[in-house]
Amino acid sequence: MGTTTPPRTLAEALRARGDESLAGLLRARPDLLNPVPNDITQLATRAGTRASVVRALEHLDRFALQTAEALAVAPDPAPYDTLLSLLTGDGLDDGEQRDDAGAAVTAALPGALATLREQALVWGEDERLRLVRTARELLAPSPQHPSPTGLGPTVAEATAGMSPGRLQEILVAAGLPATHDPVSAVAALSALFTDRTRMAELLDTAPVEALSVLDRLVWGPPYGEVTPNPTPPVKWLRDRGLLLPVSTRTVVLPREAALHLRAGRAHRVPEPVPPVVAAAAERDPQAVDRAAAGQAFTALSTVEELLKLWNGGGPAILRAGGLSVRELKRTATALDVTEPIAAFWVELAYAAGLLATDGESDERYAPTPAYDEWLDLSAQDRWTHLATAWLPATRVPGLVGGQDAKGRALSALGPELDRSAAPEVRRRVLALFAELPPGTAPAPETLLRRLRWERPLRSATPSAEGTDLRSRLALWTLNEAELLGITGRGALSAQARALLNEGEDAAAALLAPLLPEPLDHVLLQADLTAVAPGPLERPLAETLSVLADVESKGGATVYRFTPASVRRALDAGQAAADLHAFLAAHSRTPVPQPLSYLIDDVARRHGHLRIGAASAYVRCDDEAVLNEILADRRSTGLRLRRLAPTVLASQADPGSLLEALREMGYAPAAESAEGDVLITRAGARRTPPRTPPTPVPEGPPTPDPTLLGAAVRAIRAGDTAATVVRKEPAEAGTSSTTASGALPRTTSAETLATVQAAAMTGSAVWIGYVNAEGAASQRVIAPVRVEGGFVTAFDHTADEVRTFALHRITGVAELAEDGQG
Repeated sequence: MGTTTPPRTLAEALRARGDESLAGLLRARPDLLNPVPNDITQLATRAGTRASVVRALEHLDRFALQTAEALAVAPDPAPYDTLLSLLTGDGLDDGEQRDDAGAAVTAALPGALATLREQALVWGEDERLRLVRTARELLAPSPQHPSPTGLGPTVAEATAGMSPGRLQEILVAAGLPATHDPVSAVAALSALFTDRTRMAELLDTAPVEALSVLDRLVWGPPYGEVTPNPTPPVKWLRDRGLLLPVSTRTVVLPREAALHLRAGRAHRVPEPVPPVVAAAAERDPQAVDRAAAGQAFTALSTVEELLKLWNGGGPAILRAGGLSVRELKRTATALDVTEPIAAFWVELAYAAGLLATDGESDERYAPTPAYDEWLDLSAQDRWTHLATAWLPATRVPGLVGGQDAKGRALSALGPELDRSAAPEVRRRVLALFAELPPGTAPAPETLLRRLRWERPLRSATPSAEGTDLRSRLALWTLNEAELLGITGRGALSAQARALLNEGEDAAAALLAPLLPEPLDHVLLQADLTAVAPGPLERPLAETLSVLADVESKGGATVYRFTPASVRRALDAGQAAADLHAFLAAHSRTPVPQPLSYLIDDVARRHGHLRIGAASAYVRCDDEAVLNEILADRRSTGLRLRRLAPTVLASQADPGSLLEALREMGYAPAAESAEGDVLITRAGARRTPPRTPPTPVPEGPPTPDPTLLGAAVRAIRAGDTAATVVRKEPAEAGTSSTTASGALPRTTSAETLATVQAAAMTGSAVWIGYVNAEGAASQRVIAPVRVEGGFVTAFDHTADEVRTFALHRITGVAELAEDGQG
């Protein structure tokens, strides 16, 4: 595919590439593949569109972008030496430090140029480097969009439309020979500004104040405002063309003059080398792994506690979607964390598919069936499930509490939290962690500096809070990684390294020995508390969480037994004997007598009252109890009345009546229509099966090697069909047309005869074809069989065997002998 002559267009440059190079372009810019271009020309056209070029520029690192910016202000085309000079300077003001910087630029420039070439942003030989036109327009200076380099327009661009008389005045003031030819005048002024010696002599005569004006404009922005009667220093500069008018009140420092003042450099500080991520602390790797494992266990406990909190049906969904501020505060209080951290746990459970909406008319959040499956996993597998859900998630909990572009508040689980850049930033932050030695905690400011160098354009747009989104995502990643146990004491853990490089099984194997073994016992105390000296086995933990309330957490968890908690266990179907047996079996200390008395006392009164639907009723064999309820002022709102000596009726619903009587100090039990006691199962509510939220992709996904290979073959085949050389008609009366872009036209008899001959000789022909939808196309085919009104042939355009209907072929033409190679 090589060529001996320099390419004249981007299409020719792409056509001269090898298949691997084309695949590299499509891999770096996957938006070019949707849909697959018909040929190289269409690929080049698509690569030059504004949206695609902007996306490609956003993925350049700082030095590659600086190289592109230098080409945007260089002559078109520009030799390699000119580009190098714009990045290093002309060497006339170099010191030792500048020499070192120039050496670094010289060493890094070939790599940056190769990146720009690979992404089809630059093409041409080293002596004629060309930046694609769209990129030049985006990066070139203008009054509305100043160049990133801070350079203004050239003398020729700034003086366009200036009168010849004014040009002559500038030449005379600058000490140049007058000329009536505007072109010669512009050339003379440009030559003055690019001549180091003459320019230095001119500036030696400038007032000190004029030099101060130039100092303010030299590194940009190059535009300044002037009054109708400018000061003498500004007038001196304007008279000599060092400031050229853009409008009646605006002047600009021309590019040539600015480059002289900059010693030929397009950028104040070229950055050819990525900033080093510095270490903030060196820690013992084993201590890091243990700290991360401890936090991983806390993460599992927190997510489990959150979903247990919402087991019976969580908070209602806002009309606009998401969780209300009040419910988030309530959740944060229950988890004993701040609201931003509570938002993170809620969003993590949602991303992992453990939490979703129940789809009911009164829609609420609740655990999914996947939550029960997650609980059955080992602790290390539950952690890897959470970690692998967090890595690709595009929802950003850090945005909760902020505002969207329209000033509306962003809520947890709301619809506006997706940021497609989040997974890429998250993985890049962890990759930079992984490049450091084990146990090394990076300094956050150096980490942010490195990220800005790698994607400068994406870091240049500030968010509503005044900080670029990538930096905010990186800081949130640091906090979330520590909460989740990806990092420990600020350094990447060994299990996280394994998760990133080897997969979930390797990470789980490293984490398992670091997690505490679950215990099968507690320590009961006389003050109606139980101490769990470590994590408990799941059946024990679930039963104990119903029977007692968690009073404190930490290295040991303290549970407190109360009448309400014992009643909760009885409501769940436990009998007093069952509770006594449970405590005796799982306590390493004797069951305290006060706890036994508490259970027996609550059990004796539990179910003494029965509540059903009348709207609701209360029945009790003890008339004195009902008399006590009727005499209590707190029962007034229930609108109770006696139906029988042992039955009261109420206008309240059974649930409200049940709660009201419990608040009054009674222990009623609900019953069914058949008179049986209703058992309240803890955590029985589940949503229908739900899939985790799908991350919002950031542009097209990176194509796999199989797709890349097929796409390159299709583009090559289409290019062959578009550029193949066709034979001219053999006879004057033949109606075949071989004009570029036109379909061949032949009679049905000529078409049949030509394809039959091609099938016999195994040669390829060029056809015009109209498919069933009426779309016309040109194709190069090698006929294999002709029968039944159809042609079976290898289609070089699609790179596969296809069948064509003869009546849909508009015409056929043979290929020239040199067109089949």
